[in-house]
Formats: sequence, structure tokens, C-alpha cells
Amino acid sequence: MADKLYIAETPKEVKEAKGLHLITQSTPNGQATQIILEELADVYGTEWTTTLINISTNEQKKEWFLRLNPNGRIPTLVDNARSPPFPVIETSAQLLYLIDTYDKQHQFGFADELERNEAIQWLFFWHGGGAPYQGQVNHFTRVAPEKIPYAITRFRNETLRVFGVLEIQLSGKFTGEPKEYLAGKGKGKYSVADIKTWPWIKNWERSGFTKEEVSEFPHLLKWIDRIAARPAVQRGIGSKYSQQ
Repeated sequence: MADKLYIAETPKEVKEAKGLHLITQSTPNGQATQIILEELADVYGTEWTTTLINISTNEQKKEWFLRLNPNGRIPTLVDNARSPPFPVIETSAQLLYLIDTYDKQHQFGFADELERNEAIQWLFFWHGGGAPYQGQVNHFTRVAPEKIPYAITRFRNETLRVFGVLEIQLSGKFTGEPKEYLAGKGKGKYSVADIKTWPWIKNWERSGFTKEEVSEFPHLLKWIDRIAARPAVQRGIGSKYSQQ
């Protein structure tokens, strides 16, 4: 199987990697997996190696990459500790794989079945809704060759709407009990649900939202700062993942 995963064009550091290997660029999706790996390192000493690519060059569309991830998107995680090596695509699946396999003390997930399901709900909420909406805001406001007012307005409004959903959850509007994190009993516990969501939302200003607009979400803004204060989070978005 390994000989089908790797070909002559596969970068040497990818095909010769031992254990976990992450192919990434420090975009919001890339940062989510970078952060969980840094968090696992702090708790368990988890080790991995990294290959940085530049998606603007379409490196992720080359055959060597598509053999690992047919969707041609970063990040891609390969667990070479398995025989044959096991590729994991999609950030949310990577987060779940890593906590299932390497987080035996449930530091970033939950042992309780219902709390675990709650974390998965919020993980899916952002994966399927928030990230695509905010990604389209970025595309239509900064990348698209033609400014299309309808598209910009639609995706800005949808992003603000999901910000509002997160504000409801964190504020305890309907439960009477504010939460510090998205999932878990009481005030909640920092988990993969937060790790998936935070790298996107922290970029609200870069996405073109105003301070006046996001002031409607005070609990969400405090949540952004709370997570940003974690050393592993800062490493996960830091210079080690920057292109040279």
C-alpha cells in the first residue's frame, strides 16, 4: 500500500517520514490541525514532522499530493505509524482522529458520550456552515475578479448569523449559564470544537467585519481572547508554520 501512496515525485521528507506527518499551510484550516498537534505535544509529548507547501502554486493538485488526499486540499495528515500508512483528509476528521488515537486522557475531547456528541455537533456546525460562509466572504471581497454585491451581502450576513449562533451558545441566553467554551457541561471545556472554529473567527477583521458589527457578540470576543492566550495556540499559528 505504501508504494501506492508515494511516488518518485513525492517530497523526500513526506515519503521518508516516521510517525505523524502533516502537510500544511498556515491557513485557518491548516492552523486547526497545527494547534491540536501543539496541544497534544504539551500534554503527551506527541511528535510529528511537517511539510509546508504553498497552495498558490497548486502543489496540492499534483499527483503526489492527490494520492494522499484526492480532494487536493490542505492540511493532509499521514500516520506512518500504521502499516500501511494511513492518510487523513479534512481538518475536522483529523482533529477527531488525533484525539481518538493520541488523547487517551480526553484533554481535548470528552469521555462522556453526550458531551462528546455535543463537541461533534459544534465541530460539524463550523465545518459545514461557518467556515464555508466566512471563506466565501474572503473570496468575494478580496479574490474574485468581479465584485458581486449579492454574493458579498449574502455571505457576510450568513457569517454574522453563525457568529450570532455561537454567541447564543457562549452567552447562555437560553440556559441562563454562560459558557467559556462551546461544548461540555457547565462552563464547558476547551476541545476540538473550539480548535476547529477559532482560527477562522479570530480573523473577523481581516474578513472585513467592523468593530461595530462584532460588538454584538461580546461573549464570542472574550472566547477569542481566551483561546488566543494558550501557548500551544500561539505556536500553532506561529512562525514555525510560516513559509520561508
